[in-house]
Amino acid sequence: MNLIVAVDKNWAIGKNGGLLVSIPEDMKLFRSETTGKVVVMGRKTLESFPGGNPLKNRTNIVITANPDYQKDGVIVCHSVEEALEELKKYDEEDIYVIGGETIYRQFLPYCKVAHVTKIDFAYEADTYFPNLDENPDWSVEESSEEHTYFDLEYYFKKYVNANPKEF
Repeated sequence: MNLIVAVDKNWAIGKNGGLLVSIPEDMKLFRSETTGKVVVMGRKTLESFPGGNPLKNRTNIVITANPDYQKDGVIVCHSVEEALEELKKYDEEDIYVIGGETIYRQFLPYCKVAHVTKIDFAYEADTYFPNLDENPDWSVEESSEEHTYFDLEYYFKKYVNANPKEF
């Protein structure tokens, strides 16, 4: 299982239910990595998309505690355990966890690869991703050269988990 996330220098990922910044090259990477694949997210992440609609050309799995929640075009699961059971139907290399904070934290132990866009800037934020640089199970396998978007500097990094949990 994979995850994909953009973080600032403090591993922040969002504020008030939205992304910290939209970098076209990061969005392009997200599309190229996840199109045709399975994306796992929380309800609030789904609702942050335009019109609250699922991502096109992907299998959208949404986790919510609300037993009555339904949405066209998504597979609804009501717990991490239910989602992990559903995910057994897919090739684990085709699964991408896409947020938000709680979903990332719950699925991180099961992920083998983390695609992280690291932005060299500190934003005001209210949601965070666990700092993989401080986690001994995770190491950087690949790192891009520096990219810039206006005055922002950022890097694409691929982290690998030495001890992912089976699901």
